[in-house]
Parts: sequence; structure tokens; C-alpha cells
Amino acid sequence: MSRYRIIYVDDEADVREIAALALEFDPDFEVMTCDSGEAALDLAARWHPHLMLLDYMMPNLDGPGTLIRLRQTPDGAHFPVAFVTARLQSQDVARMIALGAAGVVPKPFDVMTFAATARKFLRA
Repeated sequence: MSRYRIIYVDDEADVREIAALALEFDPDFEVMTCDSGEAALDLAARWHPHLMLLDYMMPNLDGPGTLIRLRQTPDGAHFPVAFVTARLQSQDVARMIALGAAGVVPKPFDVMTFAATARKFLRA
């Protein structure tokens, strides 16, 4: 079986590192990280991920803007995107889902269950 390609996007380097380590607990995952929405769009076009986990609040191109632009690309409409964020008020979550997000993962996330959470989005 081939490995699932996951992109984790966050402007905070330490969070990216922890997320990548947590996701790589699953031997079926191959993980790449990005520090911005722009970099995520570029990587997604080249690497064709199975899932993108996306921070909501980032400078320049934020998470919602990244998702909107991603969905306008030929390949960007074909894989799930979930937000990883501390923005958990009902109106924020409703906006993320309305934009087409597969779901929302509360931040800080549980390192021990993060890979299992990501796998649920792959099955959806």
C-alpha cells in the first residue's frame, strides 16, 4: 500500500515540528510541513497530498484564504482539508465548515491521538 501524503501548515515552527512528529507515529503517513498559505498552495500543486491540516490564523494568507484559493485549483478540490485551530467559537467553526473544511481539530491538539484524528479525515 502506498503512504498517505499529509501537508501540515502553521506559521509557528515549534507547532509544525510537534505536529509532524505526532503524525509520523502512523507508519502509513508521509508528512510535509509549510509555514504559510502560499507555500502550502505551491506544495499541494507539486506533491498532490491526500490531506491538508491547516492553521486558521497566519500572516498574509490565512487559513480560510488558503482553503478558498486551494479549492479554485484543479487538484485542490479532490482532497480533504481540516483546520487545526484555537478558534472554536460556533460562528468560527460554522464558517470553516461552510468554506468546505472536512472538520476542525482543537488546538492545542493531543499529540498521542493526532495521527488517529488525521486518519478519520482520510476516511471521510
